[in-house]
Formats: sequence, structure tokens, C-alpha cells
Amino acid sequence: MNQDIIKGKWSQLSGKLKEKWGKLTDDDVNQLDGHREYLVGKLQERYGIAKDKADMQVEEFERSLH
Repeated sequence: MNQDIIKGKWSQLSGKLKEKWGKLTDDDVNQLDGHREYLVGKLQERYGIAKDKADMQVEEFERSLH
């Protein structure tokens, strides 16, 4: 896949992430780099929720992208 296309899609995805989880910082989103567990951990940290709840939220977010 073309690097410009990847960058373009990442911009859309990072915007959706910040829209859904406003407490995530730009640094949080930039560090994700496609690592799902990092996102789950950051949601636990920023929102004070249990791992299973954060995991469920990420799963729902992933489904909404399809």
C-alpha cells in the first residue's frame, strides 16, 4: 500500500480515536502505532476503567470501522 494512503488513513483513524476518547492526548494516539494493547492500557489509565471494559470498548470501536 502506498505510504501516502497509509498516512491519509491514519489521519482519519486518529481523528476517530480522539473523537471517541477525548481524554487521549496527541502523544497517546501517535504512540499507538497499531498496537491494540497499548490503546487498551491508555484507556485504563485515562478513564480509570478495568481492562475488560477497556478491551470491550476497543472491540466495539474496531467493529464500527468495518
